[in-house]
Amino acid sequence: MRTHTTARLRALPGILLASTAVLAHSPAVAADWYEAMKQGTGFADFRLRYEAVDQDNALQDADALTLRTLVGYSSQEHNGWSFTAELEDVRAVAGIDDYAVPPTGYNTGLYSVIADPESTELHQGFIQYKTKALTVKAGRQVIALDGQRFIGHVGWRQNWQTFDALSAHYQQEDLRIFYSYIDQRNRIFADAADMDSKDHLLNASYQGTWGKLTAYAYLLETDNNIRNGLDTYGMSYAGHTQTATVKWLYAAEFATQTSTNADTEFDASYVMLEAGAAAGGVTGKINWEVLGSDDGAYGFATPLATLHKFNGWVDQFLTTPQQGLEDLSVSVAGNIAGGNWLVTYHDFSASESDAEVDDLGSEIDVQYVTKIADSFSLGLKYASYDGADAAVDTNKLWVWLGTRF
Repeated sequence: MRTHTTARLRALPGILLASTAVLAHSPAVAADWYEAMKQGTGFADFRLRYEAVDQDNALQDADALTLRTLVGYSSQEHNGWSFTAELEDVRAVAGIDDYAVPPTGYNTGLYSVIADPESTELHQGFIQYKTKALTVKAGRQVIALDGQRFIGHVGWRQNWQTFDALSAHYQQEDLRIFYSYIDQRNRIFADAADMDSKDHLLNASYQGTWGKLTAYAYLLETDNNIRNGLDTYGMSYAGHTQTATVKWLYAAEFATQTSTNADTEFDASYVMLEAGAAAGGVTGKINWEVLGSDDGAYGFATPLATLHKFNGWVDQFLTTPQQGLEDLSVSVAGNIAGGNWLVTYHDFSASESDAEVDDLGSEIDVQYVTKIADSFSLGLKYASYDGADAAVDTNKLWVWLGTRF
């Protein structure tokens, strides 16, 4: 399999040499930074995962055994300043690599897709300045906002999504304000699909006794010298009410989106309503989510989201159909044998159906995660999608073992 190495990684030696030269001319600063680095923290994260994909089409069934290794270091703060560096590596193990990764050209058209290319790259590398209320980061970083419905790290995949960005996070008591400017999206396919961008993210929230209210504006644009703006404005609310035996849960969200492409402009809306209850160690929820359409010509898009969390684990709807998507789901979760279980059922349909697209199928997702010896996480996950007349029937299975220290 082809191995990708981020070009920016090769520039690190020069950056380190320049930094060393600066510190050499200021012995006192160098001594303080040496102490901060000596008192820093190193860490590592490992996840070994088997994934199998069975689709009712001409592609061969896929399976992959991959190991994700992340090693990192964070310095201690010095006058509010610190830095973090992390390297991420993904390898196929034991020759189990019969799968396709289309953006990289690996086995395209032969096997079903498993989006975990072999790669070695800089995962995070940023300088941080922090005061009591304000945190500023410059460099490659993870950005995950709210439930990651719009902005996330896609942490389910072995190669996470990160951003080359300047970000600022301000928090004063119950008020939180976040802003980021992104000039590169580092997507899950290593450098094969990274994108230069001019993205602005603004998110503000207030946590009160009555719940959490959030407002956001995500103004996205890939930097390719054509009109391609994707502007999303929205608000969400989430809260709960506790009675003697039941915790009642409720949430709502609404957003509008304008997509500009060359001389064409589309508008669509997003709606989410959720209600649930938790009692006796079991939580049940019903969720209704609509990614709207503009007269069947454009579907509401969330290109920077952790999409695997939403609309089924088979990932059938990573791109919203032009007719939009309506997802009515019911989930039940609880604890058993020291672990956590979850079962979810999705019923999909078009937001604006036409003669060809109406019923978009259904899916059932099942997961169980537990700890082993307090140091390892063991997970089992299965998803089955029935495409009806809309798409290919698909079954997926995952088994993984992870640890962090």
